[in-house]
Amino acid sequence: MKRFAKLVPVLAASALIAACGGIGGGDDPAAYPERPIDYVIAFDAGGESDLTARLQQKPLQDALGTEVSISYQPGAGGALAWSELTRTRPDGYTIMGHNLPHIILQPMMREDAGYETEELKQVYIFQSTPNILAVRADSEYRTLDDFIAAAKARPGAMSVGGSGDFSANHIGTLLLNDEAGIETTYTPFSGTGAAVPALLGGHVDALMTYTPMISQLGDQIRVLGVATEEPMAGLEDHPTFTQQGIDLVEGAYRGVAVPPETPDAIVEKLAAAFAKINEDPALAEQFKEQLFVLENMGPAEAAAFTQERKAVYQGLFERLGML
Repeated sequence: MKRFAKLVPVLAASALIAACGGIGGGDDPAAYPERPIDYVIAFDAGGESDLTARLQQKPLQDALGTEVSISYQPGAGGALAWSELTRTRPDGYTIMGHNLPHIILQPMMREDAGYETEELKQVYIFQSTPNILAVRADSEYRTLDDFIAAAKARPGAMSVGGSGDFSANHIGTLLLNDEAGIETTYTPFSGTGAAVPALLGGHVDALMTYTPMISQLGDQIRVLGVATEEPMAGLEDHPTFTQQGIDLVEGAYRGVAVPPETPDAIVEKLAAAFAKINEDPALAEQFKEQLFVLENMGPAEAAAFTQERKAVYQGLFERLGML
């Protein structure tokens, strides 16, 4: 019932637009795309979502036959942009990067998220990035055991930074606290690009961040744990949490979404383009170099996967007494 008052004018406007030549306001889905596309990133420049989009930009332009620009709308851990997407003209000329578990956890845990998970129309999930726990290279915490021991000695005093509230980094921190029996304070930033300087500047004790930071930051950081079941190729020298007795496997799944009323014909064209560029050996190699994991989930599979993860997270928060 909370959205009924908002839906009435939206539905009326949709009917009027349809009467005037279709939801796209005169655009023909069969001819899409006929002009440049804006690929919006819901975080600051410099993070994994931005890096992914930059790698995709040229092959995506080739696949779609039109210019693709990249813009940024950071705020509230992505919620600002995703809320705006639900009110954006559904013509396919604004597409937006989205992240799981962010788009699940924000509406689940925040009354002011401004959107519901199902309002974001899934196009494709194209990569995932596991969490890592990292400290500065000169940190006194040389191992995960060191970090856990310090956290137990000072409950709540240790700060762990990450990208956004109720994000993969946030839930990774909550899982670490739960599994290790510690209490740390999670500090959210508008994106990885903002979180990294906080770590390097000594404003937080550690970051729950993503695998690409290992190659990007090099010897500026020390990795205490990687949140994968098995060691990733190229990261064998960095122990997983599970190898150290902590059952923590978590990360972010990245994809792209469009406004809820976007015609299926446009969604399918976009999905086909993302599927095509994921088959590009050069892009696959670039993803590998950045320590991304290639994923291929079209609209239906991405939506189903999102619902599966939603059930998992809901169960977790119920167990933690947070719902």
